[in-house]
Amino acid sequence: MNKGFYSVMAAEFFSSLADNALLIVAIALLAQMNAAPWMTPLLRLFFVMSYVGLAAFVGAFADALPKGKVMFITNTVKFCGCSLIFAGVHPLLAYAVVGLGAAAYSPAKYGILTELLPAEKLVIANGWIEGLTVTSIVMGTVLGGALINKHVSAFLLDHMTFAGSPAAAALVVIMGVYVLAALFNLRIPDTGARYAKQPINPVLLVRNFYHSFSTLWHDKLGQISLAVTTLFWGAGATLQFIVLKWAQHSLGLTLDKAAFLQGIVAVGIAAGAVSAAKFIKLRQSLKVMPLGVAMGIVVMVMTLVHTVYLAYPLLVLVGALAGFFVVPMNALLQHRGHVLLSAGHSIAVQNFNENLSILTMLGVYSLLVSLDLSVNAVIIIFGSFVSAMMLLVMYWHAHNQKIQDSLHLIGEEKRH
Repeated sequence: MNKGFYSVMAAEFFSSLADNALLIVAIALLAQMNAAPWMTPLLRLFFVMSYVGLAAFVGAFADALPKGKVMFITNTVKFCGCSLIFAGVHPLLAYAVVGLGAAAYSPAKYGILTELLPAEKLVIANGWIEGLTVTSIVMGTVLGGALINKHVSAFLLDHMTFAGSPAAAALVVIMGVYVLAALFNLRIPDTGARYAKQPINPVLLVRNFYHSFSTLWHDKLGQISLAVTTLFWGAGATLQFIVLKWAQHSLGLTLDKAAFLQGIVAVGIAAGAVSAAKFIKLRQSLKVMPLGVAMGIVVMVMTLVHTVYLAYPLLVLVGALAGFFVVPMNALLQHRGHVLLSAGHSIAVQNFNENLSILTMLGVYSLLVSLDLSVNAVIIIFGSFVSAMMLLVMYWHAHNQKIQDSLHLIGEEKRH
């Protein structure tokens, strides 16, 4: 791996760390405002709206400039979103602005991997990026939980008299983390990759996006890997809120301690991601799909757990299964996107599908919460859905293989 890759890793780590710490602080702010419980998952929903609404434009933006510069600009947008809360903007709207920056950040972050590294290193690179991202989720949720702790808040206010409130002091810390991410963004080298001049006509951009969307979904390997990663990110975002609710109702934990359990899931994902990077080659990526079925089944075991000591290993196992099966599928999707399209456009299609899944699944979760379904009922519905969908994708792939073998395309060089 070259130095540029390590700069990308560091920039992603600190930017994601700030995103996740801000989510926990924003949840606490909603609680202070006595907002309805169903509004909590809307934070994540508002965050991902830009991924869906701007999908046709962010890929072109990522390919129009050197990707290190794109990451710097979009990280600055996140910083501005965080600072809006100081101006009295509602946390939902402020977090939506952070999501706007994240939507444009992602195609550059993943797209630069295909510019920096050869195809055979993509699984390893994705394993490290995914593992580091998840580590940042662990530390971000822990940091967010710490920042809303009354003892930490008192300490911060003693040293930040200008802040004026615990929430403001927490936001100052988070904004400092965004600044740290920006410093690493500036160290990312220009890979020299240049693409055709990107159009600025919105109609043409939408048409180009539709072409990219159709190309990936019609590719036999692209459609399977896209289906799996789409399911994973929708399920992952929903599980984040399920764990919070389950920890509070079944384990009797407060929000700052429940946030730590989110980090436990992320520890498992990081372990699974790094293990996949070590043991799974790109050509073996489709063999990990049964682990997605297993993950859904293990999630349902949460309904039987009522102590923290059992919750820890169970959540680590859930995360490990998720990390081990999503990293190879993500690498395969990036590879097919790089072969068929440009890096920025393929990642934009991936983000559109994944975040449409997040919007849909969080919307359904909010509906179930508003209907006062028990957390155990929600967990059973969620786990059953994940396992059933993974079985369906496995059948879909087997059906494709009967018609025509496509495995020989893995490792194919970029088409011109």
